[in-house]
Amino acid sequence: MKVLIVFAHPEPKSFNGALKDKAVATLTALGHEVRVSDLYQMKWRADLGMDDFTGPRANPDYLDLSAEQEHMFATSKPTPDVAVEQEKVLWADLIIFQYPMWWFGMPAILKGWVDRVMTRGFAYATGRKYDTGMFKGRKAMISTTTGTASSLYEPDGVDGDINHLLWPIHNGIFKYLGFDVLPPHLSWMPARVSAEERALYLASYEERLRTLEQTPPLFFHPFEDYSTDQRLKPGVIARSGFQWNTGAGQSREEAADQFTAPNASKFG
Repeated sequence: MKVLIVFAHPEPKSFNGALKDKAVATLTALGHEVRVSDLYQMKWRADLGMDDFTGPRANPDYLDLSAEQEHMFATSKPTPDVAVEQEKVLWADLIIFQYPMWWFGMPAILKGWVDRVMTRGFAYATGRKYDTGMFKGRKAMISTTTGTASSLYEPDGVDGDINHLLWPIHNGIFKYLGFDVLPPHLSWMPARVSAEERALYLASYEERLRTLEQTPPLFFHPFEDYSTDQRLKPGVIARSGFQWNTGAGQSREEAADQFTAPNASKFG
């Protein structure tokens, strides 16, 4: 398997760095090929704008980013830094995002990697999303750390359900582009636990990496479960944990129960 780790932490000696190093060592020892995009070390430019278009513009008078991306993909080529990352994406069977949870999401540098690399035309297009996404048959997963305890990220926690916080990446990026989404690996507040607990986190991650090819992906509803307005059809019971279908007489609480049922995919 070919694995691309997109690493987004400014300190190589951080616990995120340790998780990245553990992944490289474990996957390499298992015979997989591994490449790392260390975004801070690369001094990756995060902002998407006019400087991202190398050839003649489709409309020089108005910057429509998605239209210009599609035009560039058809007529010219991306900037050299984006071209290198797109080649890595095409090479990879699995992409791992390794990052700290900042402000309930990814660091800006990682979001900027997505903005600039996963462009329209290259990563998605009309009719090439979700079930028909460009990267159908490939896998993606998150490995992230938090600054606070797991109890804060429970459904009744002050920070909200961690599953919901990761939905914009799981569904809005990975699944949208066609990837099979593997359950995330979560390391809770590594800066505030003991060295022994951090060692257990690393051991847990190593075990996850050793079993990646046997790990079932998270559940997402297929296209046939949706009507022409892209809402779940009446009668379809929502199983993703992030949707509930009033057309099936389902409440939000019942949808949450469905997500935690033994036969449902659940984050570990």
